[in-house]
Amino acid sequence: MYKAVSDEILLQVDKPARYVGGEVNMVKKNISDVDIRFAFCFPDVYEVGMSHLGLQILYYFLNRRDDTYCERAFAPWTDMEEKMRLNGIKLFSLESQSPLKDFDFVGFTLQYELCYTNVLNMLDLAGINIYSADRTEEEPIIICGGSCAYNPEPLSDFVDVFYMGEGEALYDEILDLYKAHKKEGRSRAEFLERLLDFDGLYIPKFYDVSYNEDGTIKSFKPNHPKARPVIKKVIVNDMDKAFYPEKQLVPLIEVVHDRVTLELFRGCIRGCRFCQAGFIYRPVREKSYQTLLKQAESLVKTSGHEEISLISLATSDYTCFPQLAQGLIDEYKDNGISISLPSLRIDAFSLELMSKIQEVRKSSLTFAAEAGTQRLRDVINKNITEEDILKGCKLAFDGGWTKVKMYFMLGLPTETDEDLEGIASLCEKIVEKYFEIPKENRPRPVTVNASASCFVPKPFTPFQWESQDTYEEFSRKGKLVKNKISRKQVRFTYHNTYMSSLEGVMARGDRKVCAAIYNAWKKGCRFDSWTELFNFDKWKEAFSEAGITMEFYANRKRDYNEILPWDHISVGVTKKFFIEERERAYKADTTPNCRQQCQNCGAKSFGGGVCFGK
Repeated sequence: MYKAVSDEILLQVDKPARYVGGEVNMVKKNISDVDIRFAFCFPDVYEVGMSHLGLQILYYFLNRRDDTYCERAFAPWTDMEEKMRLNGIKLFSLESQSPLKDFDFVGFTLQYELCYTNVLNMLDLAGINIYSADRTEEEPIIICGGSCAYNPEPLSDFVDVFYMGEGEALYDEILDLYKAHKKEGRSRAEFLERLLDFDGLYIPKFYDVSYNEDGTIKSFKPNHPKARPVIKKVIVNDMDKAFYPEKQLVPLIEVVHDRVTLELFRGCIRGCRFCQAGFIYRPVREKSYQTLLKQAESLVKTSGHEEISLISLATSDYTCFPQLAQGLIDEYKDNGISISLPSLRIDAFSLELMSKIQEVRKSSLTFAAEAGTQRLRDVINKNITEEDILKGCKLAFDGGWTKVKMYFMLGLPTETDEDLEGIASLCEKIVEKYFEIPKENRPRPVTVNASASCFVPKPFTPFQWESQDTYEEFSRKGKLVKNKISRKQVRFTYHNTYMSSLEGVMARGDRKVCAAIYNAWKKGCRFDSWTELFNFDKWKEAFSEAGITMEFYANRKRDYNEILPWDHISVGVTKKFFIEERERAYKADTTPNCRQQCQNCGAKSFGGGVCFGK
């Protein structure tokens, strides 16, 4: 097989297996036998990208078509980039080792704002023009999807098409159109125009933006008669009928999440007011437990993994959880295959379930309390009490667990120092619950690992209008919590405050941010989500040279009447609902979850899921 990089070079870089392909269950096709070539690009290293469920789904979804070959590419680490630039090697796919410039589509999944410079860097390494307006007929269509695509503006100068929604819903129609378009010998520009017939696709070149003197958006208007004023996301309604791969790519090196992944449902009933995913993926659509057990059987058989991870935004909200958990335990406990539950709500936790799962292998338990006081948990609509938290932890300790992970946030709207002190107090109360167990029944010392992320006001949340704390204020708050903790059993860490500040800028950026991202990339910024490579000073220079400030995007409270950079995108949930929820937050009023009482958020417009459940 042809190799884009020689063995000599591979032996000089860290983790050469990142660049060679050949994994278990990799799809192999003859390039000459397909009409469409699609490069699925993940703008981070191989180990991160290979852990992403969306990659696994779309890889096999696209490759199920005889006329399409979907291949993968990841961001090369700095040592490989240096070798590639030195030796004139263009960025290539893992499957056929072909240059990305030879593909019809180059698609990026945008999962984290701090990967944006990697998108530019990968395009440049591939020899593809970075600016969409500069691309020629021979260059691929650049298409981006994923959670960050719901505010596409910070990358709008570089991307041809943004896909809003779930890939299984529309990609077949897009590829069918492209195949016909290609046979007819039509131009790139004509294809982009024909995509305007679809909902769910945003093509920046067909929209013009103007600004007020204060830098806010004055108008956002289509410049083509077929361009929609509002683009609505596309979804699949029946999760039992939706495509799900019968096998997974099995990497040859250790990756972040090396296990079978079962997707229980999409969406979330909870409505936590800071959580973008909880709103952009509405409505909740579940798979039956029978479907999940069949998928588990196939995936375990074809992968050889020894762990099954049950994933969703709130795993224990799955309505058939007891049947699924029991079915998996009965099937796999004698084979040494463990079940992991990454996202549990303490109020739904049961000792019975814990005791069943621990029969195979114990791991630490993770609970997201988010805030240290009841008032602030009510503000964010977390809908759990301190009693719930302590009771859940006590159940865990009684069941033999001794490691608990607690997730919190710093900088939430209306937060006071008393709320921050509450984080320390709550963690210490959890430790005290452990010491209520008789000494002879404590198998080992207890550990509470508490970590705090910094609040980022995200689009399509009730808090999208809020100001974000400065990085100096985040640091003060993190130190305050740390200094309040006196028990040695509690370990507290908080996220890099500079990174969180930049994330806040990107999350709510407009088109003018494109210039700053380009400037930062030219200065050498890439892998900005990696602490050892992140350079905040270069980013400040990049914004200054672009004639805009980071504070304008991150630290400024918005007015309800301001045109937001993502107002031309619809996730189904209405702005009216977000405003109502924000007003309720300031009163510390909670909202029932979707199964308790429908709040008419707007997701009914999709015609399925929990909105129409019994």
